[in-house]
Amino acid sequence: MRSRFALPSEDVLRAREKLVLDHFRDEVAHDWDATLSTFPHPHYEIIAQMVVHDGDSAVRQYYADTRVAFPDQHHELISFRHSVDAVIVEFWLIGTHLGPLGKIPATGGAHRTRMNAYFIFDENENLVAERVYFDQLSVLKQVIGGIDRKKPGGLRKLLQVLRGVLAMSGGEPDRRLVDTTPPAFDR
Repeated sequence: MRSRFALPSEDVLRAREKLVLDHFRDEVAHDWDATLSTFPHPHYEIIAQMVVHDGDSAVRQYYADTRVAFPDQHHELISFRHSVDAVIVEFWLIGTHLGPLGKIPATGGAHRTRMNAYFIFDENENLVAERVYFDQLSVLKQVIGGIDRKKPGGLRKLLQVLRGVLAMSGGEPDRRLVDTTPPAFDR
């Protein structure tokens, strides 16, 4: 069992960092096979939406859905941090809303959203999860910002977006993200 106070060796941290950088690079290149090869079992947790994408087909669908909505999606890294069991990456996610995102029609608006992703490793140094944190309202505010609300077409588009947002809200959160256990601290 890993001590929560002892960082792994520099070699382990460098290997984790390389894997995470490769993961980011392959996502931007839309090389899904290479991206998924960084996990023994692909697993994404999107905290803002309280959704889990678990397994190869679910993660591939997540990639397809988000790249239809934001085909130019890419990122700018801000910082990298290492912890006992994770690499924590702060970055800007950047993209233009050119296709539907679920029930939200394309707005043509761009966004640049600050995010954090925790790449979590097990005791055998396998990547077991990517847990992503961001503010959904920041994304929505930016992508609808370019809609001209002074024109009838713009008002129709805004109404369609709001209907889409409402249709996608209110679902039950994934229980794996809700049913948590507080950590046990040594006294």
